[in-house]
Amino acid sequence: MTVDDSGSGEDAQGADSGEDPLALRLEGLILGAERRYTPFQAARSAGVSMELASRFWRAMGFADIGQAKALTEADVLALRRLAGLVEAGLLSEAMAVQVARSTGQTTARLAEWQIDSFLEGLTEPPEPGMTRTEVTYPIVELLLPELEEFLVYVWRRQLAASAGRVVQAADDEEMVDRRLAVGFADLVGFTRLTRRMEEEELGELVEAFETTAADLVAANGGRLIKTLGDEVLYAADDAGTAAEIALRLIETMAHDETMPELRVGMAFGTVTTRMGDVFGTTVNLASRLTSIAPKDAVLVDTAFAEELVRTQDAPSSEAEAAEEAAAAEKEGEEPPTYRFALQPMWQRPVRGLGVVEPWLLTRRDGG
Repeated sequence: MTVDDSGSGEDAQGADSGEDPLALRLEGLILGAERRYTPFQAARSAGVSMELASRFWRAMGFADIGQAKALTEADVLALRRLAGLVEAGLLSEAMAVQVARSTGQTTARLAEWQIDSFLEGLTEPPEPGMTRTEVTYPIVELLLPELEEFLVYVWRRQLAASAGRVVQAADDEEMVDRRLAVGFADLVGFTRLTRRMEEEELGELVEAFETTAADLVAANGGRLIKTLGDEVLYAADDAGTAAEIALRLIETMAHDETMPELRVGMAFGTVTTRMGDVFGTTVNLASRLTSIAPKDAVLVDTAFAEELVRTQDAPSSEAEAAEEAAAAEKEGEEPPTYRFALQPMWQRPVRGLGVVEPWLLTRRDGG
């Protein structure tokens, strides 16, 4: 890009395109490079076809920009790297597009949160007369390297944890189709709340719910799959872990007067994992159980209940537990201890899944 007497190339380009010069300066700071290429030029410099470059670009979540000169050396390098992985046979073209899509979707949400919540608070003008834009640039300049290092650190940590789960899988099929416990936690009456609460209050409630749920899921050994405002989806490798998370969610929310009631539905079985999400009949069943669960209660499917019994986290019935306790007392031994109790509920038809028998999950006295 040439630079003329009217100022920097970026400022001149901003004047030509009608874009805010400060916005362009921020973009240059964050990207670490100035605009130099049209999409066609970037694809040619990266040595990839325009079609493949467009697929990567859209997969990352960016709109088509025609042939505007809006891409940087960093964009060319990213294209070259993805294409290089395909050429080396490390990734198929379809897998490379999935890498672009999963990375784009994840980081887009992170970036939106950081701008909406994080930077807005830090860039309040410290003095009358100053604009937020005048404060933003130096703040971003200071924070950018620290946030980048932290992002890479967390990503490596998550990658290590995920890789550990994969190598422990019994076979290749289990890496994609695995037996997991899946749970949905849903705020009761959220639609009514949206009509009664101010937007700011509603946003604070959702943020508090998501934060509390995320912390409890992580602390107790589960994995938060996604949040949907009034609902969170999580998974765990075993039913006992998922059950503990569900009851802790109910107990924690019940002690918070600002929170509405919560209900949780869980199922255990084969789950297809893809791009960090989970799919399949097990997930659908957990969702349906959530919709019919009573307030401040947890419903599980039969497979989940059987898994808790198999791992001796719950007795098959209270009658059996009483018999075991009596037999142990007679022999002068300690009776078995169980963490959870299961109560069969009425069978009922569930849309798309036929007739199911839900079980009410509670914490067992003395468990």
